[in-house]
Amino acid sequence: MLGSFPSSASLAAHQYYGHPRNQFWPILGRIFGEPLADLPYPQRLERVLDHRVGIWDVYAACRRTGSLDSQIHAPMSNDLESLRQLAPQLRAVAFNGQAAGRFRARIGELGYAWDVLPSTSPAHAACRFEEKLSLWMAFFQAWC
Repeated sequence: MLGSFPSSASLAAHQYYGHPRNQFWPILGRIFGEPLADLPYPQRLERVLDHRVGIWDVYAACRRTGSLDSQIHAPMSNDLESLRQLAPQLRAVAFNGQAAGRFRARIGELGYAWDVLPSTSPAHAACRFEEKLSLWMAFFQAWC
């Protein structure tokens, strides 16, 4: 899973998808059949790794006012080429939202399958939870 960059709430909590209204943990919980959102954060990470899913961001650093991806300035991308060493069995990458999905060509050039999924951010309210869940579930059924 590649997101863009952690929200202010996530940075303050030192957690991926730490905003209480972000739908990332409830969606993955439904996909895996586990109450991930109810678990302490370290256990969430363990359970996700047990399902052979990694979480990272396309940006290592940026300047941003607030938490919206549209406010990202001066981004520095992560070394996506290092995925080969970090996750040698990786076959597919799901991007959490359009901002992260801007890196799809780069991921494709590295030989990975990819899909841009609807953002789990509370700011992306145009897509209902059930719609997001359906699209995310289809990706995981195909690749996990």
